[in-house]
Parts: sequence; structure tokens; C-alpha cells
Amino acid sequence: MPRRLAAIMFTDLVGYTASAQSNEEEALARVNEQAALVRPLFASFGGREIKSTGDGFLVEFESALKATQCGLQIQQRMRERNARSPAAPIRLRIGIHVGDVEEADGDILGDAVNVAARIVPVSEPGGICLSEQIVGHVRDKLPFQLERLAPRRLKGVREPLVLYRVLLPGTEHDSAIERPALPRLAVLPFSNISPDPKDEYFADGLTEELISVLSRIRGLRVIARTSVAQYKGATKPIAQIGAELGVTAVLEGSVRKAGDQLRITVQLIDVRTEEHRWAENYDRKLANVFAIQAEVAEQTAGALKLEMLGSDRNAVRGRPTSNLVAYDLYLRGVQASRRFTPGVGQRMEVGGDAVSYLEEAIRNDPQFSAAHSSLANHLLAIGGVTREGQESFLRARQHVDRALQIDPRSSDAHTARGNLLMQADFDWAGAEAELREALDLNPNNSTAHFWYRSLLTVLQRYSEARDQMDAGFELDPLWFLAKRQGVTLLALSGDWDQAVRLAEGLVESARGDPRSELESLHQLAWVYAYVGRPLDAERVDRQMDRPPDPDSRLAHAVFLAWLGKRRGITACLRDWERSSKVEYRSPMQVVLAYAQLGQVDEALSRLEQDVREGESYLWAHYQLPYFDPIRDHPRFAAVLERFHLPTAQSWRRTAMKSGPSTHGKGSAAAGSRKPIRL
Repeated sequence: MPRRLAAIMFTDLVGYTASAQSNEEEALARVNEQAALVRPLFASFGGREIKSTGDGFLVEFESALKATQCGLQIQQRMRERNARSPAAPIRLRIGIHVGDVEEADGDILGDAVNVAARIVPVSEPGGICLSEQIVGHVRDKLPFQLERLAPRRLKGVREPLVLYRVLLPGTEHDSAIERPALPRLAVLPFSNISPDPKDEYFADGLTEELISVLSRIRGLRVIARTSVAQYKGATKPIAQIGAELGVTAVLEGSVRKAGDQLRITVQLIDVRTEEHRWAENYDRKLANVFAIQAEVAEQTAGALKLEMLGSDRNAVRGRPTSNLVAYDLYLRGVQASRRFTPGVGQRMEVGGDAVSYLEEAIRNDPQFSAAHSSLANHLLAIGGVTREGQESFLRARQHVDRALQIDPRSSDAHTARGNLLMQADFDWAGAEAELREALDLNPNNSTAHFWYRSLLTVLQRYSEARDQMDAGFELDPLWFLAKRQGVTLLALSGDWDQAVRLAEGLVESARGDPRSELESLHQLAWVYAYVGRPLDAERVDRQMDRPPDPDSRLAHAVFLAWLGKRRGITACLRDWERSSKVEYRSPMQVVLAYAQLGQVDEALSRLEQDVREGESYLWAHYQLPYFDPIRDHPRFAAVLERFHLPTAQSWRRTAMKSGPSTHGKGSAAAGSRKPIRL
């Protein structure tokens, strides 16, 4: 059916469920009364009632203004009715959005309908909540003021939405609207205006250091570097950035470094009004860089009306090192480490730069705890990806221990130790204790949320893992790797609809970045197949270019073999074996390849060899369906026991012939899942 643009209104009777449980007859009478009051108004404003939702209505309008005027008249009629019967008031919530819809069997479908439905609960009783798209049509045409709400994430909606409420008389504005518990701040990448373009690393490093310092303020939520880095050089309006990141304020500025002189400009901008809360220029010597960071943090807290405790002030005023040479090397190392992102087809372009810089920083100041922590976390990231895991783990352990000796309250160091206990020691309880400590010390540590989520997923504690995933998304809403792994968690936990939506959103967000686009397409094809949509999986697979390196080509071949297309996997295995003699490559894909080929003994032998050599990443992958051909073998169970991993499946997968449940939860029927053939 052809699509059309429409304004969509949902109404909802407040308190109906509770009242129906206490007195069903009275509740039904209230439903019928409100229907009799509002139904005549739909047609008078050109609306078409699509359906009743039980205690409310879905109505379509050709005009955004008419839909809003209808909503105003409905609430006016309800106020008049309640004035006559104050003992038994009827209160409605109304949400209105505009977008494309498609008609099917008398109903209307489309994302616009879903968004409108999600807006309704944001409205206060007796109020009206409008999407930003509606406001674009009705601004300055209404008899009441509009209040812009902080950008918020709604269930099932990919991006944060900017919503407005109509300030109607008699509504409970202050108590009914959900407000963010804490102010949310984004520090955008500072511009480098130094004479030397090579000083870009200093501007990037200063941005990251400000994020780190500000995140120590307990009453503030600060968006992580991974998400804000995507706005480097961007020209988007502050309001758009605020909506995409879900923040109430933005800190931005520039840095000019010339010899030992610094000029730093900073301004704090209110997202709602786009006005400056404060602005400052700092002309100081390089040696004062830590004092500048502390002043910025305290000024920001004051502008956001946050009361800093003594512990907060001590945290932001601390000097990580008194050696400026070490600090400069540290900033260079941090910037270099950010160029490495593990994943399908992503190799590190500057192999040893980060390690070399950070090691040199430590040589200049052995008491530099942050340098030890950063080096440990980087070694853990590249271990088993671009270099042997055991070598990386051994070196990381030394730096973690040293970092915590110097600063026992370092959240980053506790994160590294938790990661180490998980990856190297398979000490799940110890890892959990360290990661919880990291989050107690700094709730803004999105990396700690990421690894804690990974740990809980490994232990099949999916509900807790999803809590950590949501907390991480709040702090780092655009972190590609976290979202990609979130798709796997949602699929394993049985929330297949949400897994598909997240994977589809990843593809959209990765447009223009060949590496990320390849990863997102691979993930989307996988999740389509996993939830029983083989035709969609086949369509997406045809969109993918040939993977760029032996690791990702073998991973793709394993995926195709799982789908029943084994042709080419043997050639990919040979290619991988040749390349692994030249540079290190993780052997896990080889195990999966032999499993998909049905060569059970070879797959198990390779897995056992990996375990003996300390190179196994089975803990990160063992729940994936690629292991199904060997999952029930006693030798596989023995390996799981060696890693202290669950050998019983708390989750049960079943082949889906008709796709996932429309309620968003997959079937938990017994039986192991068979590969879905294309």
C-alpha cells in the first residue's frame, strides 16, 4: 500500500488498569463516558478514528495543527467535565507525532505510529505531549506556551527524541513529568588552533582529560569519549547534538599550544535554550594545565547548580603527574590507543605507537598511575587480537598492580584488573568484585559498564547484563562496539525484536564508514538468521563486500557454513593458516570453521590446543550457535568446566520457521537450535 504523511494522536485514560482491578463496573463507566465526550471532536477537526485501544484511541489527522487543536479541545472538555464532578475526575494523556504511515486492513502502521504510542506516557495527566516534528508545524499558532523537555530515549525508538509539552492550566507539570535524575553533559572535541597541526593530539587529549575530571563529580553524568569523538569537526547545531546524546548541556572550546604557553577557551551551552551558561579564556603556562581542568570542572558544576563535596573537589584538583614530558607522552599514547577498535576486519593501524608512548611516559614518571592504567587497558584490548594473549596479559598484570599501588582509588585501574581476572584467570567472582568497585568509584565509567555487561553475559545472567547495557548506553549512546555486542546479548536473552531493531539501527549509523558498515551488516545478517528470517539474512549478506583480511574472511565463511553454504570455507582456512605464520591471529575462528565442516575431532583438538597454549577466547563465544556441532561432546563440556563456565544452558534456543514472537520475546521451547538454511 502507498505510504502517506499523517499526524497521529494517541489518547490514554490515566489510572484505568488500577481502577478496573478495584471496581471494574465503575472503570468501564468512566471509559464509556470519556469516549462519548471525545469521539465527536475527532471528526470536527478532520480526524479519522482508526481504532479504540480499550481505554483510549488512535486517531489520524491530515494536519498537524488540526491534531493539536483537537487535543487542546479534548483537554478543555475534560477540565469542564471534572469541574462538574470533582469527586470522580477523568484525566487523559495525549501524545501527538507526525510521520509516514501505511494502511493495512483498516489499521495504520509504521514507525510514526510506534513513536506516537511511546510519547503518550511522557505526557502528564490532563496534558499533551508533542514531538519536535509536530512543533515545527504548530509553533506560534497555539494559545498556550510550549516547554521543551530534555532529550530522552523511549523504548523501541532508536534515537533520543526531543519532546515538548503544552503548558495547560490545571496540569501537574512539576510532579508528573519524568525528569532526568542527574544533569547530563557532553564535552565536545576541542578544536586545535595551534600553529603546529601536529598538536592535534593535545587538543584531543585535553578533551579526554576534561571528560575524566568532570566524571568524578558525583552529581553529574558525563557522556563518554567514544560517543563525543564522533562530533570532531562536525557542524551540527547544539540542539541536534543534545538530542542525539540525550544531554542537557554541552561544553565546547579550543586550545592553542605554542611552546610552553596555552590559550584555552571554554563555553558551557544550555541545550534547551542554546544560550551560554558561562564562558572563559585561560592564558596560562603549560604547567598550569591541571589547574585549568580543575577550574573548568568547578565552574561547570556551579553553572549546573551542583554542590561539590570535599571529596569531589579533591578528586578534580588532583595532579596525575608533575612531569610535563611524561604527561605529553601520555596524551600521545592515549590518542594512539583510540585508533584501535577490535572487531571484524579491524586491525590496529599503528601497532606499537600507543604502547611505546605510554611506556616512555612511565619511564619519565614511574609514579604516573594513569599511564600504568591506560597501558594495562590497552594491552588487554590488543591481547589475543594483534598479539599473543599471554604476553599481553603478563605485561598488563604488572601495570595494573603498579597503578593500584600508586592510586588504590583508580576506577580505570580496577576496571583493568577486573578485565584481567576475566580474560586471563577466568576468575568470574573476582572480576565481578573489581568491576563493581570500579563503578562504585566512578559511576560514569562506561568501560567498566561494558566489561561488567560482558561478564554477566558470559555467566548467562542476562537480566543483570541488560541493566549494565542500558547504563552503558546512557553514558556512551553512540559506542559502536558496545551496541554491536548488545545485539548479541539481546538475541541470546530472547528479546529478538529488540535485537533486530538495534542491529538495523547500527547499519544506519555506520553509513559512510566502510569498516563499521561491514561489521554492522555482518551482525544484522547473523541476527536475522538467528531469529528465523533467512530471506532477510540472505539479502543483507549480498550487500557485503569481500572482507578485507583473513580473519574476517574466515569469520564470514563460518557464518555462511552455519547457514549451509560451506563452499569456500576450506580455501579461507588455508588462507588463514598461511597468514598466521606471518603475524599473530586469534585461532578461535579455526575451531569454529572445523566445527561447521563437521570435523568434530579436529575442532576439539584445536580448541584443546588453544587452551593449553593459553590462547582460548572460548568464554567470549561459547554461547553462539556456531558451536552447536560440538556442544554436546564430553570433551567440549570438559573445556567449559576448566574455564568454570556454565555447562548447562539456562537459555534454550529453538529453530524459528515463522520469525520471532510479535511480543518481542522468543520462544523458550525445549530443543537445540538447528542451523537455518538459506
